[in-house]
Amino acid sequence: MSETWFKTNQTHLVRSINQVKALLKSHINRNCEPSLPLEDTISIDGDDGVDVELPAVETLCLLFGLSAFEKQLIVLCAAQELDSEIKTLLAETHGNPNMAYPTFGLALACFPQAHWSAIVPTSPLRKFRLIELNLLNAAASITNIPLRVSERVLHYLTGISYLDTKLEGIIKSVSNKNNNESTVESHLRIVDKILFAWHNHNNCDKEQLPLIQLCGVDEAGKLSIAQTALAAKHLNIWQLPAELIPQKPRETTALAQLWNREAALLNAGLFITTEDTTETQTQKNTLRFIDQLLNPVFLSTTQRWQTPNNNTITLQVNKPLKHEQRQLWQTNIKNPDPHLPQVISALVNQFNFNASAIKATTNEAVLHGNDANLSTQEVLWEAACAVSRPKFLQLAQQITPKATLDNLVLPEREKQLLKEIIIHVAQRHKVYEEWGFEDKNSRGLGISALFAGSSGTGKTMAAEVIAHELHLELYRIDLSAVVSKYIGETEKNLAKLFDTAEDTGAILFFDEADALFGKRTDIKDSHDRHANIEINYLLQRMENYRGLAILATNMKDTLDTAFTRRLKFIINFPFPDEKSRHEIWKNIYPKKTPTDNIDFTQLAKLNITGGNIKNIALYSAFIAANQNIPINMQHIKRATQIEYTKIEKPLTTTVGN
Repeated sequence: MSETWFKTNQTHLVRSINQVKALLKSHINRNCEPSLPLEDTISIDGDDGVDVELPAVETLCLLFGLSAFEKQLIVLCAAQELDSEIKTLLAETHGNPNMAYPTFGLALACFPQAHWSAIVPTSPLRKFRLIELNLLNAAASITNIPLRVSERVLHYLTGISYLDTKLEGIIKSVSNKNNNESTVESHLRIVDKILFAWHNHNNCDKEQLPLIQLCGVDEAGKLSIAQTALAAKHLNIWQLPAELIPQKPRETTALAQLWNREAALLNAGLFITTEDTTETQTQKNTLRFIDQLLNPVFLSTTQRWQTPNNNTITLQVNKPLKHEQRQLWQTNIKNPDPHLPQVISALVNQFNFNASAIKATTNEAVLHGNDANLSTQEVLWEAACAVSRPKFLQLAQQITPKATLDNLVLPEREKQLLKEIIIHVAQRHKVYEEWGFEDKNSRGLGISALFAGSSGTGKTMAAEVIAHELHLELYRIDLSAVVSKYIGETEKNLAKLFDTAEDTGAILFFDEADALFGKRTDIKDSHDRHANIEINYLLQRMENYRGLAILATNMKDTLDTAFTRRLKFIINFPFPDEKSRHEIWKNIYPKKTPTDNIDFTQLAKLNITGGNIKNIALYSAFIAANQNIPINMQHIKRATQIEYTKIEKPLTTTVGN
């Protein structure tokens, strides 16, 4: 508001208070007419709603539909805080020096056009908490209870607006910096549908606006849509997490009434966020709260909620389309690199980002842009991985891939299958999208694999190799920790994993698959039935996942063929033979590690896996380092004894002699 408005507002408020004082004096003196006229001439723009130049008290009357009597009553309560003379007049009017406060009875007696409906709990004054009743004296009649204006409303009348302190920590303001430049075309079409629905509502007799339910995993996109729609109506946006809505009906109603007042005073709409929950009680509680709201409200959900009435418009919000993502990257990247179109294509093909994530990525890239050793694509790629990483680490363990194909000792057939997986992931976008194979079949386009072999045979290393070759993030998920005994919880945990990973196309490595898989086709009890549901859900998500998902198992024979045939690749990791063990031993020590006459031929006779060899090599290094001499066969012998003791296996092969 301008300085001129504040002066005008103050003048109008003082005049309104003087009018009320004139009515009190007239009542005291038993005069028929007050000494001041009762109303000012107010200009109202009926087409666009409340004129911003209106004084606050007149805006308040329009927002809440206050009558002339209700206006005088609220001005009287405000005068008690702002005018030093009013308390004396109140005491005189009551005829009691101890009653220097407003009451309903006093207002009914002194003000013209008084009506009893103004004091009932459903009246605007009480329903929206514009005035408060001092109920310390429970024995007092309703007409004699002291009244006071809400502190929030008092400051509003003086020209100062803010969120009521009772809502601090519950409802928060969202920045209004959003504009149509960051709202993509497909989302703007959804905005048009919302505005059309609101327009149709204005042409019917319903008091309550329709609930706008926005479904999907793109939380930032949904917020942008709500923000853009509200901005078109010159409304601000505020956000409320559903879990903060009180569960007791009475408290829920109190919060709804308070927000209805605040929404009107702040010229605001509400965006309610929900956790990915199917709990019926949580949904009922949230919808009960929403049902009492009068101003625009958006409900953000992952899956569609069933609402109890027909006054709901449900819209699906997806991530920006590929061409829209390209436009967003082009808008945000400030780089003259001539290879930028190819860089953007690589980013779009790998990362399914919304506008917010793309902006965050380019901001992150600026921090590393001066590194002369990195190309534009490398800088942006690393930044994109960093942006997608934090929210995922809560669900899985990140593995930094260091192994290469040269480090992996496998039979040639299995190595070739790994290379085929790498090709499928690298060329997925070209084959499915550019060459149109996705148009032929939109289901089962994910790339899934099963790595089968005993512990230590290289399954995790193979996943590292793939991630290293493709420059992708690798996450290990322990399926034994994901599986829950509670019905529906396993699917919920898996949904969180895949929904989060979908943005990045990261490689998901599901270890301990035996915890979920097994010969479960024959249903003998409810546990088998639920296990089959969980397995089918996991396989379905793997089939539709835009990245690579790998299952690792130590016991392939326990997996039913009904499940394994749904996987695109199956790679067996055999127990290494003597030739393979010799190759592993030759490459196990880093080049800068000091060694002394190590007999790899003799060590290859140890009938152990690559994982055991790795442990022995590391143990021997610590033993040698403690003696400050190069690693020799005696160090390896001692380390081997430690490893064999751990795996409870007798050492029958001679080492170190």
